[in-house]
Amino acid sequence: MRKNIYLFIIMVLFVGASCHQKPAKEGDFQVSDVHIPQTANGLSKKQAEKLPVITFETTQYDFGEVVKGEVLKYSFKFKNTGKSNLIIYSSEATCGCTTSVPPKAPIRPGESGEIEVTFNSKSQEGKVTKRILVGANTYPAETILVITANVTSSK
Repeated sequence: MRKNIYLFIIMVLFVGASCHQKPAKEGDFQVSDVHIPQTANGLSKKQAEKLPVITFETTQYDFGEVVKGEVLKYSFKFKNTGKSNLIIYSSEATCGCTTSVPPKAPIRPGESGEIEVTFNSKSQEGKVTKRILVGANTYPAETILVITANVTSSK
């Protein structure tokens, strides 16, 4: 128990010490500093031009008519058309029937990647639209991907 308390105190000291840094000047900016996209909101136009840019081949996909209970997959392909490494920090769907898997490693400028989306139609019926909110170190910070399907009882 004492070890845990000492470890906690040491961690608090390290965190506290890292918070007392000098404020950055205009020339001190590095794109690698932008890990939380909300920090990109205060950047100058010149600084924002250095950020990564996520360019999707398409942001919408229609599975068409599917039978209730089918599990469907689609990969949204994208390219980093910006000037620094692209970091996707989240990829969240609007409901539990849809999941997504973004790349874990940074995507370098000019390189491509994909976000695999899985849709389970088990509890769905009729015309269905699901959104996936992708958060990255881009400006704007979020991109919306959309999948649709027409779920029927049988074909």
